[in-house]
Amino acid sequence: MSTLKQVVSNPMPQVTQDDSEEWSIDAHWPTLVQGLADQITQSLSALQTHLDQLLLKERITRLEHRSLSIPADRIKQAGIVAQQIQRFHAGRIRQSHERINLAELVENLLQERRKDFAIIGVEVRRKLKPVDVLTDPTVAYAFINAVLDWAMPFGQRIDVRLDINSWPPHARLQIRANNDGVPASSQAQLDGMAWLLVRQIAQAAGGIELKREVSEEHVSVTAMFTRTVQSVDGIAAVDLSDDQSSMFKSLQGVYALTISPSLQVRADVRDALREIGIMSDSVVDIEQARDALRHRMPSLIVVDSDLKGPAFDAFRKEVLRDVMEFPFVEISADNNSFDMSGFDEMSMAKVGRGNIREALGTAVMFELAKMM
Repeated sequence: MSTLKQVVSNPMPQVTQDDSEEWSIDAHWPTLVQGLADQITQSLSALQTHLDQLLLKERITRLEHRSLSIPADRIKQAGIVAQQIQRFHAGRIRQSHERINLAELVENLLQERRKDFAIIGVEVRRKLKPVDVLTDPTVAYAFINAVLDWAMPFGQRIDVRLDINSWPPHARLQIRANNDGVPASSQAQLDGMAWLLVRQIAQAAGGIELKREVSEEHVSVTAMFTRTVQSVDGIAAVDLSDDQSSMFKSLQGVYALTISPSLQVRADVRDALREIGIMSDSVVDIEQARDALRHRMPSLIVVDSDLKGPAFDAFRKEVLRDVMEFPFVEISADNNSFDMSGFDEMSMAKVGRGNIREALGTAVMFELAKMM
């Protein structure tokens, strides 16, 4: 009774609320989403901690731990996405628009996520032109990350392209998931939460126009950055006249790798490339070429026709998995041959061994121009 008397004598403070105001769930859904997302992420973090402890105590096997962790992680990710959508919708982000190299930002993000791609068996190729845009770096990073998260369940191969639209001259980023005839993951949703996050970030960032394409073979998102402040024409603007200073300036930073067992071929290629301002290194076989690429990725590879075969084909496919349409130039045994490559990804320009000093520079310039 004493406890009851104490409660009665100390009643809860009264809260006055004007119930005459019209109430609508539409006005309160952000609070609802935030509350649900917080509960999901906090509860699943606690669940994951307990699962980890059970594994350490050998109360469950590694297979059981993984079987329980995967769905728990997916639910947690849904909660995190809901939190992000609500945060961007509420405008709780401070944007500081800066001039950034979008190609560098995309490449850094792809490098950071290499392990994620490997775990789920997704191959990522890129072809990135340097282009500056005016945007908030953190928001741009979140946007590209969100597009990748949306696209990955749709295919086993992701192509990432960045270039400049012909008109209007805006930075154009395309992320395309190719299924290669394999059904999409159960996590693939065209208009699910992942896509809502993409749309919300684009709207919050401003200056991003979205276009989505869906077919039986692929899905893709093209983002046009309307606040493009600089386009780098690079090699496509090289002056092929006698003005060597213009040529050298345009080719600054271009680096080539030569693969040939012949000392004479390696020397001739080095001298021909040096004449047009391109620095190069050389190796004698495919295995040495693989080692060289681990230390530095070239802009172009010159290969001796004597090395063509299954080993070279496998090596070339490895390179093309990382860089779409990577340029190769073949040094042919036919001394006087000279053939430009077509626009098929697997075609190669050919220059004869006796024609290296006269024709290699032109072939290389053409291949690099195609990349830009």
